[in-house]
Amino acid sequence: MSSQNNLLKAILKSEKTVFTTQSLVLLSGISDTSRLSGQMHYYVKQGEVHNPRRGIYTKAQYDEKEMACAVFVPSYISMEYVLQRAGVTFQYDDTITVVSYLNRSIDIDGKVYSFRQIRPELWCTFDGIKLEKRYAIATAERAFLDMLYLSSGDCYFDNLHPLNRDMVMQLLPLYQSKVLTERVKALLK
Repeated sequence: MSSQNNLLKAILKSEKTVFTTQSLVLLSGISDTSRLSGQMHYYVKQGEVHNPRRGIYTKAQYDEKEMACAVFVPSYISMEYVLQRAGVTFQYDDTITVVSYLNRSIDIDGKVYSFRQIRPELWCTFDGIKLEKRYAIATAERAFLDMLYLSSGDCYFDNLHPLNRDMVMQLLPLYQSKVLTERVKALLK
């Protein structure tokens, strides 16, 4: 069986639904990226995989949260997306908000991914971040702090009851910001 068929089988058997060139190198063992790109181009033409963005390949059906964390690495899902699902904010928005090392808004297959830049020491720590099988997502408490930190306090929360206040206070020192600390204490009174 050819290495080309082995690569396709490995992709289809994988739990992952989104693949970067780097993850395909690890999955396939093919270190020649031009050869790997050629094989992936063939699969795309055959309709076996999709190529929604340069350097990113997906199965026919893929997890949008996995895509969010694959576009720019390292990153984790946070802020509005997490707070909506936790019941802290009620205004629905289909955008997936992601914290990473740059600010950018990207549309992939009709889905908007909004990336917000945060200091490297904040996206490199995993306190308040859950590592799921294929992506990283902030807890509601971490998303709350990210939102306050990145919005300079210009944000509104409908319901703070779902937040674990002790956890918020435990995560707060990560941000090393007196202004943020004052904002949080005023909101959690």
